[in-house]
Amino acid sequence: MGTLITYKSIWKIALPIVVGQIAQNIMVAIDTAFLGRVSEVALGASALGGLFYLAFIMLGIGFGNGAQILIGRRNGEKDYKQINTLVHHTFYFLISLALILFILLFFISPVLLKVFIKSDAVYLGTIEFIKFRSWGIFFACTNIVFVSFYVGTIRTKVLTYSTIITAIVNIILDYLLIFGNNGFPEMGIGGAGMASATAEAVSCLFFIIYTIRFEKGKEFSLFKFSKFEIERIKNIMKISGPLMLQTFISFSGWFLFFMIIEHLGEKALAVSNICRSIYMLMMIPLWGLASSCNTLVSNLIGEGRSNEVFKLIKKISLMSLAITSIIVLMNLIIPRQVILIYTNDLSLVDEAIKVLYVISVALIFFSIAMVLFMGVSGTGNTKITFRFEIITITAYMIIAFILAIVIKTPVHYVWIVECFYFFVIGWLSYFYLRTGKWKHLKI
Repeated sequence: MGTLITYKSIWKIALPIVVGQIAQNIMVAIDTAFLGRVSEVALGASALGGLFYLAFIMLGIGFGNGAQILIGRRNGEKDYKQINTLVHHTFYFLISLALILFILLFFISPVLLKVFIKSDAVYLGTIEFIKFRSWGIFFACTNIVFVSFYVGTIRTKVLTYSTIITAIVNIILDYLLIFGNNGFPEMGIGGAGMASATAEAVSCLFFIIYTIRFEKGKEFSLFKFSKFEIERIKNIMKISGPLMLQTFISFSGWFLFFMIIEHLGEKALAVSNICRSIYMLMMIPLWGLASSCNTLVSNLIGEGRSNEVFKLIKKISLMSLAITSIIVLMNLIIPRQVILIYTNDLSLVDEAIKVLYVISVALIFFSIAMVLFMGVSGTGNTKITFRFEIITITAYMIIAFILAIVIKTPVHYVWIVECFYFFVIGWLSYFYLRTGKWKHLKI
């Protein structure tokens, strides 16, 4: 049976991905909610530390996304032997990358961040967070391998279980380590970093146990490792290379965006971190739908059904817009209650509500733009998505710099650049898909 593209089948695939997308975001949200009870400095430092870590892990996620596209294409072709080889070489590359990223995070980041961060208190807090958070990079990269396999082969149910486990472990450890409850040491922001790293380790262990238990004897032999071949890595890199640079540049741009915000003061940074956490949580169902679009487009093309790609993208876009409408309506009706989850400082609440309204508008653009963008990625033409990212993020950073540093506008005006970003990247993606050039691309 070929890949179904009914609303029901799309949601059946997307829902576990939606839940799976929570993994990194839920740790950011939980850390923010706990650290919001510590201080403005802790909030700001965790924002910068978290974004700095995410910028690096995005290199791994970019490689994993490229592997996922190839796995999806081979899955559509029912070439399961090639899938095994793809998974093994994705692991070989990512575990090597994890070692390099750990060295950069643990040893080099103090020097790099000293150049960018204005506040000494925020700098020290950021370094403290990264010192503990960086140990999770090995487990995070291994988890990316499993996610690429399960999403690419449309076996997404496992992502729900892994995310629930990650969230529970992170909540418990944040409670114990940030505040020193139940006899544990009071580590503050360092405890948040350790909690997240440990949660990733537990999630990795779960993936290994689950895969051994439920994939044994099936068409995939994930633990019978293939011989390492550099040509295999090169082939994956043809698709993954542009995605690695694209995702790294995208999140580096967001990190620099927060560096710009930091120059408006610790309060502006704290407000932005609260809203960033809310923003990322609101994005989760939309990212899940966009990710399902990526793998479904790849599977459809592998099955020789390129003519149905636009029909698929239209359906996913409508689903994404419907969910966004509900989220935005909630923000308009109970904005104060949403912000109070993260802080009880009323001066922060009033400023955060203004930013919340802006990111609610940005979500509407995001809901369509990201489905289109991931649709382009699913065709395998990752070079064009990289170009789109470069064009958009360059303009994004210039506008943010002018608004915050040159004009010195209030922080909620600076956040308007999010609307610009998604409008432009969605427009570029739509017109590329309309050309039909991707139909003849071989990967």
